[in-house]
Amino acid sequence: MTLFGDPVDTAEAGRLADRIRKAVTGCASVARLAEGPVATYLPGRAVQGVAVGEGEVRIAVVAVYDRPLAEVADQVRRAARSVVPEWRIDVAIDDIEIPGRHG
Repeated sequence: MTLFGDPVDTAEAGRLADRIRKAVTGCASVARLAEGPVATYLPGRAVQGVAVGEGEVRIAVVAVYDRPLAEVADQVRRAARSVVPEWRIDVAIDDIEIPGRHG
C-alpha cells in the first residue's frame, strides 16, 4: 500500500488517502500533489502525493510561489490534521510553481 511504515488495510488506506488529497489540494498555496514515489498504491490505482502508513502520512506537493515554504508546509499539515489529527505528518515540497510563468 505504501513505501513506508506498517501495512494499513487497503480499503481504509484508500479512503484516508482520498480524504487527505481533497483536504490538501484545497490549500490556497498548493498547486497540486507531486507525482513520484510518494503515493498510496491501491488495486487499479494510486493516490499520488499521499502515502498512508500506520499512524503516519507523507505528503508531497508542488507549491505556489506566493508565501514562505514553511507556511505552505504548515498549511498542508493543518489540512491533513483535519483528517488524521493524531498522526505524524511529514510534508515535502517537491517543486514550486510561479504564477504567470509558463514552461
